[in-house]
Amino acid sequence: MDIVLDTNVLVAGLRSHGGASHNILTRLPDGNFRLLLSVPLFIEYEAVLKRPEHLLATGLDAADIDTVLDIIAANAKAVRLHYLWRPMLRDPSDDMVGELAVAGSAKILVTLNIRDFRSLTRSFGIPVLSPGEFIALLNEDKSR
Repeated sequence: MDIVLDTNVLVAGLRSHGGASHNILTRLPDGNFRLLLSVPLFIEYEAVLKRPEHLLATGLDAADIDTVLDIIAANAKAVRLHYLWRPMLRDPSDDMVGELAVAGSAKILVTLNIRDFRSLTRSFGIPVLSPGEFIALLNEDKSR
């Protein structure tokens, strides 16, 4: 199943090792889902994760973040964005995440900010789940 991870899920997953966001990151190599990535989103991942406040909170340095990003890239499918659906969402900074979900035919978009992505479900039928809801779905599928 192809999914898109909003940047906030990645940040939360690295900042807290006990939550659903971290659980998603640890399950990435399992092959039960595949991340969709675009160049703009990958650049955002890097820029946000290397902010001093996130490095301090995670105890990681820039080289560690590069390793995390290498793992993400190795377990993701690159999607080229040939068109822009802007404006698409309430928050213009989220548009590149929505565009990736549409262009990559994502089955699910995972975010901590469900409210800002509701129109993605209405307009394109792509479910938007919290990390906890996504983990519950993976666990449900695993038990079948």
